[in-house]
Amino acid sequence: MTRTQGDAVPPEASVSLDHFIGLYEAKDDPWDTATKWHDQRKYAVAVASLPRPRYRRCYEPGCSVGLLSVMLAERCDEVLAVDCVDEAVSQARTATAGLANVRVERALLPAELPDGTFDLIVIGDLLYYLSGDDLNRMLDGMVARLEPGGDLLSVHFRDRENPGNYDGFHVHGAMAGHPGLERVVRHEDEWFVLDVFRRV
Repeated sequence: MTRTQGDAVPPEASVSLDHFIGLYEAKDDPWDTATKWHDQRKYAVAVASLPRPRYRRCYEPGCSVGLLSVMLAERCDEVLAVDCVDEAVSQARTATAGLANVRVERALLPAELPDGTFDLIVIGDLLYYLSGDDLNRMLDGMVARLEPGGDLLSVHFRDRENPGNYDGFHVHGAMAGHPGLERVVRHEDEWFVLDVFRRV
C-alpha cells in the first residue's frame, strides 16, 4: 500500500515507559531482533549505508539489546548507546561487555539527551513512538548535538498493512523537512525506510 504524508499523525502522547518495561518483562528481546532475518538485514544495510569508513563519536538512542551497538563499535572510536528500560540497558551492556569503546546508559528521551556533540547519530525504530511535540524536541536535540558535517542515520519500520499507523515513512518525512539536514543516502523497501542526513 502506498503511504502519503498526512495519511497518519503522531500519537497524541508518547508511548509510556511502562509500556516498554512491560514488553521486556514479557520477553527478553521483545522484537526478536537477534533472530529475525529482516532485522539482521536491516542492521547490515544500516552499517553499510554509513558514508564514511570511520567516525569519532557515535550516539545511539533507543539501543534496545545492543545488537546494532556491537556493529557500530567496529566503525566508531566511541559509542554512547542509551535506552529507557533497565532490562534493555542490562542486555546491551552484556552484549558490548568486551568492547572498551562502547558505553551503555539509561536515558528517557527526549528529556535526557546527552551532553556534548557527535559526528554520528544512529536512531532506529524509535521516533514513531513519540508525540508530535516530543518528535520535534527529539529532532531539534539531535540536530543540535550533531557536529557540522556529521551524519544522522535513521532507519524505521514501514507499515504497509495498516494505513492509519504513523510509521517510518512519516517520521522520515518530518526529518527531511527539518532545517539543517541534507539527505545523502536513501533506501526504501517493503520492511523499512533508511536515510542518512548530513548536518549542513
